[in-house]
Amino acid sequence: MRYSALKVLKEGLTGHKGWKPAWRKPDPKAAYDIIIVGGGGHGLAAAYYLAKKFDQKRIAVLEKGWIGGGNVGRNTTIVRSNYMLHENEGFYEFALKLWEKQEQDLNYNTMVSQRGILNLAHTDPQRHAFARRGNSMILNGADAVLLDTAGVRKICPFLNFDDARFPIRGGLWQKRGGTVRHDAVAWGYARAADMRGVDIIENCEVTGFDIKDGVCSGVQTSRGPIKAKKIGVSVAGSSSRVMAMAGMRLPIETHVLQAFVSEGLKPTIPGVVTYGAGHFYVSQSDKGGLVFGGDLDGYNSYAQRGNLPVVEDVCEGGVSLIPMIGKARLLRMWGGLMDMSMDGSPIIDKTHIDGLYFNGGWCYGGFKATPASGFAFAQLLATDVSHDTAKAYRMDRFSKGLMIDEKGQGGQPNLH
Repeated sequence: MRYSALKVLKEGLTGHKGWKPAWRKPDPKAAYDIIIVGGGGHGLAAAYYLAKKFDQKRIAVLEKGWIGGGNVGRNTTIVRSNYMLHENEGFYEFALKLWEKQEQDLNYNTMVSQRGILNLAHTDPQRHAFARRGNSMILNGADAVLLDTAGVRKICPFLNFDDARFPIRGGLWQKRGGTVRHDAVAWGYARAADMRGVDIIENCEVTGFDIKDGVCSGVQTSRGPIKAKKIGVSVAGSSSRVMAMAGMRLPIETHVLQAFVSEGLKPTIPGVVTYGAGHFYVSQSDKGGLVFGGDLDGYNSYAQRGNLPVVEDVCEGGVSLIPMIGKARLLRMWGGLMDMSMDGSPIIDKTHIDGLYFNGGWCYGGFKATPASGFAFAQLLATDVSHDTAKAYRMDRFSKGLMIDEKGQGGQPNLH
């Protein structure tokens, strides 16, 4: 069914008895044309665009758990395109444009809120670096405004401007950035893909690949073997473990990134604010909770939980920047698994195994990239041609010296 204001009104008057499940619960078929391993935001988006934009049939998404249980439901919901390097800025601007029309495209309220993102500068060199990044953003078609201290104070008068070790000297403002409801993104793409015939198979863990003579012809799963002409792997923090089953070692490390939500408060934070003197970022959800996070935990892990030192570090950064939030009570916390590439930029490419494709290495940028990642991966799977904005995301760029070293925006290997 399609959702509409008229449908909501009708169901409200008839006891809400006509709603149907958002997607089917099919059993896996023996074979598909395309299998996507990983039912997170990127995998579901790829399946949706394969069916809608590239007219592909017989598609399955295999998810070892439940839809929304991975990183797509374990992030701080921020979307932006304020990168500096050309290879990344064009891609994330493409993603932001897809976010802007997502709700109409999916017929689903994903709660896209372009409330703006503010990156604070605390020194003159940092402000000059933001000016460079802002100019790069504008050259790539994005929006950017360089603010002085007065401009920052007008947007966020509650920040600690002067009585601080790192006084605020300005900031970079992207008005079109903001937040999107992470769970709704998963549900919206799952529903839209299902409506176009995609089989979304939950509780179906991939345990191996059928590879012979350099050709991948299917997967082994906890629900039996499944054949396919093409297989795309998009499993975020589990990338190294899954691709190891195909005999591949990736230039990726997996780390925990913790996030936190406070108790509900009255409207306080107008947009997304990031601390330039420490790794802290915060926004406020529609329910009033402050959603914030900071640095990675300093060790490799596949566990979706973190440790206390990072909790203390993040809270210290938050109170240093916004002293008043020290009175707010922490409601809950969680950990997501970050697939950290060695240059802070992702990989969307074919592998050396015929029929096997990979999408990963998203570092901190996975959620905000969801629609563009899905579109680019879908195009690669359907046509074997990389999307124009993703041509630099090659698997072999590390061996060829073609790294996309996005300092300050992606992973920093020296920190982990």
